[in-house]
This record gives sequence, structure tokens and C-alpha cells, in this order.
Amino acid sequence: MNTNLDRESESWNSRLARIMPLFGHRNWIVVADSAYPAQSNPGIETLFTGSDHSEVLGKVLAAVAASGHVHANIYLDAELPLVTEADAPGVSAVRREMTRQFAGMTTRALEHEQIIARLDEAGRLFRILILKSTLRIPYTSVFLELDCGYWGEQAERRLRTSQANQTTRTIESR
Repeated sequence: MNTNLDRESESWNSRLARIMPLFGHRNWIVVADSAYPAQSNPGIETLFTGSDHSEVLGKVLAAVAASGHVHANIYLDAELPLVTEADAPGVSAVRREMTRQFAGMTTRALEHEQIIARLDEAGRLFRILILKSTLRIPYTSVFLELDCGYWGEQAERRLRTSQANQTTRTIESR
């Protein structure tokens, strides 16, 4: 069975639905503009959606929210607020739509190259899905780093503190 051919014939919607239960913390999903490159790292899968950026982003955000087992740390390019209408007509409307879609969510801005470096590092061990939209405005890609939806940073800190205390007690009892 040729899995590459199967992936090519599978719609991005069904691919997203099929991959969500498999993805967990440390996986990434990227909703990219049309000029985003296909990366050579074998852990990174790139699909052209042929769909509007807002539509793809909305479906990805809904899929993550519905999953229950993950939530997303959302990264945006720090360059986006500096892109002007003169250089990229329509960018203001895209920013407004993104603001609407991220209502109530926390987003973080990093320089594009910093996000790409994080993505590349993650792709060495974990799978990444890039969904390219038809949008032709630079620095509009949205990067979702998945994290555990039922275990937070505070719980992890308590666990690590408890573990360190247990290790100390074990050493002291010897």
C-alpha cells in the first residue's frame, strides 16, 4: 500500500480528523500561508489545503478544542503587526480576523526564525502537520504547539518537587 499516494488523495479535513487522536504534547500543527516552504525533515508533513486561511485556522482550533487530550500553545510571527497595507493589501483584515478567532486565547509572538528553529527541533523527534492555506500575505502563519490537555504546568511542578523530595529522602535513608 502506497501511503504517500493515500495521503495525497486524502482531504486535509479528514487527515486532520485522523491525526488528532494520535497527536499529543510536543506535536505541532501549523496553519501556513501559501508561500510557506515544504520542509525536508521527514517528521514534518505538509499538505496544501486549497482553502481559505481563516477556514483552516477555525477548523484546526475547533479540532484541538474538541480533542480534550491536548490544548495549544499558539505562536504568531512577531513581524505580523509591522506588515503594512501598502506592502500587503488585506493584512489589516487578516489581523482582525485572527484576533476574532483567538478571542479568549493566549498567543505568543516570536520572530519567525525563532519559531522555525523550534519547529525544526521538535520535528527531529515528534510529528508536525503543516496545513498550507491559499492566503498570500506574509507572516500570517499560525503555529500551534500541542500540550497535554489534562495535565498542566502547576501539576508538573508539584510532581517534580515531590520527586526531588523523594529522591532526597531515599539518599538520606541510605
